[in-house]
Amino acid sequence: MRSIVVGVSLFAALLVTAALTLALGDLGVPASRLTSILWADLGPQEAFVLERLRGPRLAVAATAGAGLGVSGALFQAVTRNPLGSPDVIGLAAGASAGAAAFGLMWTGVLPLPVGALLGAIVAMALLYLGTGQGFSSPTRMIIVGIGINAMALAFVQWIITRTTREQATAIAAYINGSTASRSWDDVRLMAAALVVLLPMALVLSRRLRIVEMGDDLADALGARADRTRFWSVILAICAATAAVTVVGPVAFVALTAPQIARRLTRSPGPNVATAALTGALVLCLADMVAQHGPIDAQLPVGIFTAAVGGVYLGYLLITEFRRVSI
Repeated sequence: MRSIVVGVSLFAALLVTAALTLALGDLGVPASRLTSILWADLGPQEAFVLERLRGPRLAVAATAGAGLGVSGALFQAVTRNPLGSPDVIGLAAGASAGAAAFGLMWTGVLPLPVGALLGAIVAMALLYLGTGQGFSSPTRMIIVGIGINAMALAFVQWIITRTTREQATAIAAYINGSTASRSWDDVRLMAAALVVLLPMALVLSRRLRIVEMGDDLADALGARADRTRFWSVILAICAATAAVTVVGPVAFVALTAPQIARRLTRSPGPNVATAALTGALVLCLADMVAQHGPIDAQLPVGIFTAAVGGVYLGYLLITEFRRVSI
């Protein structure tokens, strides 16, 4: 019952955030006119704002945030580590490297999102080979992922130092993670990924709850611990890759959303649905601040999630250090 109440509350908060995002600012649609969206009774300016400017951006933030929340929930359940996320294993850094390579070095060969997708795939292939055990060893994944993350970021910095300031500025927004200038095609891509991946993640979440009680018990109950972990990692990588392809490597959403969801529900297991709602809310809030915050220049949304996520990461580290003696 608590999980249901939390889920409904998160969805309501997401609707309020969406309404504020559409209503605030000089081009905002008045709150009294937002209900006209349901009946398609909009003026030319309102239709332009909703269909071209803020509508796709808001939908991309919600769907990509949900994908990152699902990915982080699965990773943390598999690794049994509150610090587990796609950021740690090098997926985001690999996407940044791909975007930088095809956006600055081999310009025109591939579109920027496709380059980011290719970079993420290469990073995950290196992770699979580097562990020596595929995706079946969470500890090795984290260790190898840290190395991939460092190499990919070094590659990005090397490319940036060889380009002009204008080129580096143009690519910086995507590398930091941005929801600006997105279209309904991006929304459809991310929505299709969620339609396929979210039900599968919900099915696996039941097995992951059993796996948390130990591999022997999970195997005895038919959960098949190794296979469950393998497919959970595959789904987590697919969800994170889809989100990174659409909005770039937005930092810390996959880390913070599952932890916030678990603390709100006080329920064991990955809490996939609640984590998805929390991720959507976190990214939509960050995007609203990026658009209508006190700073005059509109910064990439990834800068705000990194700032908040860094503070939350410090809190998690302090909490874990108090639990474990080193």
